[in-house]
Formats: sequence, C-alpha cells, structure tokens
Amino acid sequence: MIPILAFDIETIPDCAGLRISLGLPADTPDAHVAEIAFQQRRKLTGSDFLQPYLQRVVAISCALRDRNGFRVFTLGNADDTEAQQVQRFFDGISHYTPQLVSWNGSGFDLPVLAQRALIHGLTAPRFWDQGEDDRDFKWNNYLSRYHTRHLDLMDVMALYGGRANAPLDEMARLCGFPGKLGMDGSQVWPAWQQGRSQEIRAYCETDATNTYLLYLRFQRLRGQLTAEAYGEEVALVQATLHGSTELHWHEFLAAWPKA
Repeated sequence: MIPILAFDIETIPDCAGLRISLGLPADTPDAHVAEIAFQQRRKLTGSDFLQPYLQRVVAISCALRDRNGFRVFTLGNADDTEAQQVQRFFDGISHYTPQLVSWNGSGFDLPVLAQRALIHGLTAPRFWDQGEDDRDFKWNNYLSRYHTRHLDLMDVMALYGGRANAPLDEMARLCGFPGKLGMDGSQVWPAWQQGRSQEIRAYCETDATNTYLLYLRFQRLRGQLTAEAYGEEVALVQATLHGSTELHWHEFLAAWPKA
C-alpha cells in the first residue's frame, strides 16, 4: 500500500528575516517588525498576507494512512526549530515516497516549505527528483502541477482554474465533515504571540484531517473507492479519533454532523 499523507502547515511572519529584508535594527521587537511588514504589504497589495519566503513554519501536521492504519500527528515538538520541522517533512518523503495530498499545497504550503528549506540549507532529494535518480519520476513527480504524487485537491477540483477555487472549511462542511474549529489562519500569529503553540498544532491537525477526508470523497468521486470502502475508511478515521484523549479531537467529533 502506498502511504497517503495529507498535510497542512501553519506559519507566522519570519521576523528575523524581515529585519534583514527591511533593514531594521536587530533589537526591533517582533511585533513591531511584523506590523511594519504588514503595513508595507497592504500598501502594495491591499492585503497583509506576506510572501511565502517570509513565512516561518511553526507547525506541519500530517494525516497518514498506511498499512498500519490511520493516524494524525504534528512533526517534532513545539520547541523544535523551523529547520528541524521542515527537514523532518522532507526526510519522510525521501524515506516513504508517499502520495502527498493538500488543499492549496501548490499555491502555499509547498512553496513555503521549499523556500524555507533553501534558506536553512536543508536537503530534499526525493522531493526534487524529476527522473534524474528514479526514471518513474520523469512521468510522475512531486513538482509538476498535473502529476499526482502531490495532489492539490483545491487546484484539481477547480479544474486548474483559479477562479473556481474553494476554501477548505466550506468544502469540508458542505461534504458533511467538521471543518475548521476554534481558529483560522489569520489568528495564528496572535495565538503564537500569546504562547498558544499547542492550540496552533491542534488546529493544524484538524485541517490535515479535513483534507484527508476530502481526499476520500475525491477517491469515491473518481471511482477508486466503492461506497462500502469509502464508508470503511471514514469509519476508520472516526474510530481512531475516538480513541484519542486529546481535547481537540473530542471537539472535532462533536462537530461532525450525524448521518
């Protein structure tokens, strides 16, 4: 069985990098650095959303289905460095060659991970392989928009037309799944400043799980799962989460509409 890895990341402004790019004094507080960057970004684009290379990764969560079952986890510990977290992600790809699944991963998550890996001097040979090391990767690799080793569900379901892109939360809820709970991406930076890293990691895990559930629905749509097999896979997710003692999974299951 090829492992299926649905993933999601959470980021905050890279204040150390922003001090360099904006020419700010080294002792400028993070909150001031971020606000200056937000203001400049708003003047340019009307939004304070920073470019991917200026986003610091603080959580990478994975929903993994393999021959051992289903599990959800966040890489490393909350106090691990960004470099350690990002390297673990690419090491997992090199070791397992999973089917990657994301929601807007091509537009945000993977560009952030790739650019931050470059900044930190990391290695990711399997991810970047386009047939140089494995001939099969010439025809199906993680980089091509139209290959399937990385399946960006948002992009695919919009039939590669950006104007039809749909948000993860709404699509998940419309499909009968819990959707986002307690936080959204715009709240991650304030939560980080308040020391709520565990809440951020929990939120990221629920996003990865919503993404995996939508992948199951997509496989049903494609005819790759029968109705019975689809039901069994969804039941496996629910049973796994029911077995957890972590509060966010109790909230997630409570928000799951009853069939």
